[in-house]
Amino acid sequence: MFFVLSKTAALLLVPSNLLLLIGLAGLTFLTAGRRQLGKVLSLTSLGLFLIVGFSPLGDTLNYVLENRFPVWDPARGTPDGIIVLGGAISPTVSKVRGQVTLSDAAERVTIIAKLAHDYPNARIVFSGGDASLLGNEPAEADYLYPLLDSFGVPRARVALEDKSRNTAENATFVKALVKPKPGERWLLVTSAQHMPRAMGCFRQVGFPVEAYPVDWHTVPRWQPRFSTQFGGGLANTDFVVHEWEGLVVYWLTGRTSAFFPAP
Repeated sequence: MFFVLSKTAALLLVPSNLLLLIGLAGLTFLTAGRRQLGKVLSLTSLGLFLIVGFSPLGDTLNYVLENRFPVWDPARGTPDGIIVLGGAISPTVSKVRGQVTLSDAAERVTIIAKLAHDYPNARIVFSGGDASLLGNEPAEADYLYPLLDSFGVPRARVALEDKSRNTAENATFVKALVKPKPGERWLLVTSAQHMPRAMGCFRQVGFPVEAYPVDWHTVPRWQPRFSTQFGGGLANTDFVVHEWEGLVVYWLTGRTSAFFPAP
């Protein structure tokens, strides 16, 4: 039930869809004769659309997420294992096109080549199942091995976890798969924006990991940037707000150790 609700409710809660509903409500009231309320809702929708699409709001929210956990310092020592979370491969497009297709979060998987080279004795696990609502698409993990071949990384180096559909399941299923021993050091690789929620989920299931954020979109020092493309700014804000909503929902439902996990 949680998985279905998280997929459906999220469609209504992203800013663009929510503001569109407000605008449609305004038009409905205008045509129904309630002109004052209709004008207020319509102008509110338009004004907020412009703010979300052009202002630094999305970048600011993303900056807070991405800078919660710092870049991992290799001086801390050699890890025993490395966990790479899915979200970088498009299974449906990969299946149709006959070749592995990566998303904007490609660094989640391209970093495997570097980590496999730097830490030849570390166990590596990739976690990514079928995150589609109906559960009728291929698992993301199904398409990792061909990518490893192109990297020159032996398939035997990377174990696959192909059942998880979200971040909470990533943590639960990976822990069951690797059975970490006390004292082992495991790295967790995911997008910097996604790292707070991911760390909270692994802590909640009792699996201590060290953050290895990748896929950065902001710089360490905050620099407010106004978007010059309305569509791009709107999409960026939608994506970032979705992650913040995930933090809230996961915390309220006990799937993460804290609302905003910290180092």
